[in-house]
Amino acid sequence: MQQEKRAPDGALKVIIVVVLAVVVGLVIYAKNSSGERAGGEAPGKGGAAGVAAVPSAPPADASPASAPLPKLVDLGAGKCIPCKMMAPILEELKHEYAGRLDVVFIDVWENRGAGETYGIRVIPTQIFFDPNGNEIFRHEGFYSKEDILSKWAELGYTF
Repeated sequence: MQQEKRAPDGALKVIIVVVLAVVVGLVIYAKNSSGERAGGEAPGKGGAAGVAAVPSAPPADASPASAPLPKLVDLGAGKCIPCKMMAPILEELKHEYAGRLDVVFIDVWENRGAGETYGIRVIPTQIFFDPNGNEIFRHEGFYSKEDILSKWAELGYTF
């Protein structure tokens, strides 16, 4: 009898993992592509609560109390692991710096047009805007609270 040649179990597992990763990537790509063709929603039109179009100019009669604030926009998704890690940080920033820093989270899986609108490539992505709505810094991936505050200070904003 001839003996069959088999790939070692470890090699088979690696092949399965690679194939699954490719399939998942293709599914995500297909979902994102179909969302763009369908004309996803623009920020502020449903999706995440509190989403405002950026940049936004202050009203002509804006008092100092209602003057625009520097803004941190975090684009991510509720089921993304690094995005989940960002959620408590964003909540802390939102509460600790209320009235001094505007913090917004946009779920790009629920609000598909936001990814294109903001030109993101990966999630999470944090975009820092000055009070006039001009982008002044962008970071991709998890970003700690300390690093966020340090970057704001580097950009000239102390809260």
